Amino acid sequence: MTALGLLYPGHSAEDDYPRIEQLLGSDIRVDLVHTDIGTDAHQVDALREMGSDARLAAGVEQLRLAGAEAVVWACTSGSFVYGWEGAHEQVRALARAAGMPASSTSFGFVHAARELRVRRVAVGATYPEDVAELFAEFLRAGGFEVTGVRGSGILTAAEVGTWGETELFTLAREADHPDAEAVLLPDTALHTVAYLPALEKDLGKPVLTANQVTAWEALRLADRRVNAPSLGALFTREPLVQA
Repeated sequence: MTALGLLYPGHSAEDDYPRIEQLLGSDIRVDLVHTDIGTDAHQVDALREMGSDARLAAGVEQLRLAGAEAVVWACTSGSFVYGWEGAHEQVRALARAAGMPASSTSFGFVHAARELRVRRVAVGATYPEDVAELFAEFLRAGGFEVTGVRGSGILTAAEVGTWGETELFTLAREADHPDAEAVLLPDTALHTVAYLPALEKDLGKPVLTANQVTAWEALRLADRRVNAPSLGALFTREPLVQA
């Protein structure tokens, strides 16, 4: 049994994770602990407070007791707002507090896009434009070309959690660009897991979403490879040989 530990901010789309667990198979368990988000706002100061070391450290003891082998901060905006170096320090602090390998959804996007061997990506974000652009900057720091950024101006995770299939597909289509090799949809408050194969069929290219890459990143840290086509192209590729 492989136990994956996730720290999830508040309550919005956490029901994506039981679905992921079911699709991954019976020998993988996804343990999720909710963190205190403070102010629910897609604003830089609020997001930096949401991802503070103290808030993340408060949830790790429960994951340790559950037997988690790795922990991922299941939040994109609460990690990339620190910038490339700051986000690295955030996960280093989380690893020290947890006593196990750690990462975040933001780095999950970077590692997943590298896994798919894509370099040109389009971003479809629920966030306001200024926050969406910070994610684009993070991706550029990771070596990617961002073909375009589509922000939606949504101020709270609670509102994002109410979005359904129509809003999701509209966002993905509006974000897509002919030069993009993949479309990235950040925000773990957005329900996406039920729609991954349909999204990829609709756009004709890989789609990476926050809850999907969070689970994949946790598996990567735990050194597990799972073939799960219902979770999109990311879960159907052979492992890459790392130089």
